[in-house]
Amino acid sequence: MHPDSATGPIVAALDIGGTKIAGALIDAEGRLLARALRPTPGSADGERVMAAVDEVLAELRAAPHWPGAVAVGIGSAGPVDAAQGTVSPVNVPGWRDFPLVPRVSAAAGGLPVVLTGDGVAMTAAEHWQGAARGYDNALCMVVSTGVGGGLVLGGALLPGPTGNAGHIGHISVDLDGDPCPCGSRGCVERIASGPNIARRAVEEGWLPPAGAQPTAAAVAASARQGDPVALASFDRAAQALAAAIAATATLVEIHVAVIGGGVSAAGPLLFDPLRVHLSRYATLSFAAGVDVVPAKLGTDAGLVGAAAAAAQALQLFPTTA
Repeated sequence: MHPDSATGPIVAALDIGGTKIAGALIDAEGRLLARALRPTPGSADGERVMAAVDEVLAELRAAPHWPGAVAVGIGSAGPVDAAQGTVSPVNVPGWRDFPLVPRVSAAAGGLPVVLTGDGVAMTAAEHWQGAARGYDNALCMVVSTGVGGGLVLGGALLPGPTGNAGHIGHISVDLDGDPCPCGSRGCVERIASGPNIARRAVEEGWLPPAGAQPTAAAVAASARQGDPVALASFDRAAQALAAAIAATATLVEIHVAVIGGGVSAAGPLLFDPLRVHLSRYATLSFAAGVDVVPAKLGTDAGLVGAAAAAAQALQLFPTTA
């Protein structure tokens, strides 16, 4: 029997990033029944990072709802390799081809574990409980320190063989553009991520307000005051995102693009020019008319999505409307 107040099977979810390791127990209605949180010791060796994961899982295992848990879902910063069960997050240098899946399974008492990239997890969350709910074909994007994403096609999450499908941040939209740390040039991430919005504004002569750091949020504040350089930096980011969304729509016929992450908090500064640029790039009849909407789930998206991805992969409970 499942614990009182929980609906259906329970999935333990982990959301692993460069700054935090979050955990939760999530039921079949997407409710978070218990939470745990530890900072990511990002510069530490791999075993110290794993120790923080173990602490999160231990806290979840001590929660009264744990006996109902039937699986663990992990959404991790990437690259990830779901086929091998390993992770190599760029912002966690101690983990390179780290065998996260078997280690988590052991720490969770042998439960099955499903690993996906964090962009795919966010997509699963928004399709299950958020802005992509009710759409059979969707692209969901995280625009923050980096740019990630995932796809829903034919009503189902498409994680791909390694759990990275839909990683739109590393589509090149400027063939001779700036080198990207991934090794390519002109990637969406190199143009539209928060640090690169700020970098480009600074290069064009923008200065943050006295005492403020040069962040995308500071650029947005200046843009709201009419600063032309700040406005231009957001417009360029919007153009890059629009080109990538249009390419995706042309390739697989999506009907909605959901955008979350810290940069999306700029609101109309990002979404208004994005929609204008998208109308210029998505011109074929089957690619035009994509809805562009903000994400709904905020900071819980990674946890909810890790649970949803595991539930879909293991057929535990429905994750579509």
